[in-house]
Amino acid sequence: EMQACNLACLPENYQMKYYFYHILSWPQLLYVAEDTSGKSKIVGYVLAKMEEDAETSHGHITSLAVLRSHRKLGLATRLMRAAEHDMVECFDSEYVSLHVRKSNRAAFHLYSETLGFKVHDIEKKYYADDEDAYDMRKDLKAHPSKKKAVDALSSGVGSLTIESADSATATVGSDDHMSSAANASETGADQYAESNDDA
Repeated sequence: EMQACNLACLPENYQMKYYFYHILSWPQLLYVAEDTSGKSKIVGYVLAKMEEDAETSHGHITSLAVLRSHRKLGLATRLMRAAEHDMVECFDSEYVSLHVRKSNRAAFHLYSETLGFKVHDIEKKYYADDEDAYDMRKDLKAHPSKKKAVDALSSGVGSLTIESADSATATVGSDDHMSSAANASETGADQYAESNDDA
């Protein structure tokens, strides 16, 4: 179902083995939004990973998609924030990066205006059709999860307990919900856009 959502939304498509690679390597960073009003179906997802060979721990959003029928509900924002949260909580990520087509104004607006990403660079002919991409980044050093950890340490707490990704729950809309590959379920209403990137 996730692949069907990708095919319906984006020109950048992946083989099943690419999804499995992400699910097996970083299950905490894969979230899907499901519409359960009728027959349950995936209506959006975020596929993310950690850049393993980087000097600084940072995450990367590989792909974000929400079906046109479910946009303007806040799902993309919820999906992105869930992935960012777990990048910090599980991997102590310093920042998150992504690529977006220069022509994709809706996604660019979501990333820059709603989510706080900044353009780091422009990658010429990044996509298969030779379109340029904005290389965007968001600093996670000031993320609330990092602040909590610092505050706890500075107040004399000797050890921190970090909840696993599969223990968080929240409620969104009556019929939409999100869940991570690590079996977390979050319900969310915050979104809009399709996006992005890198195979």
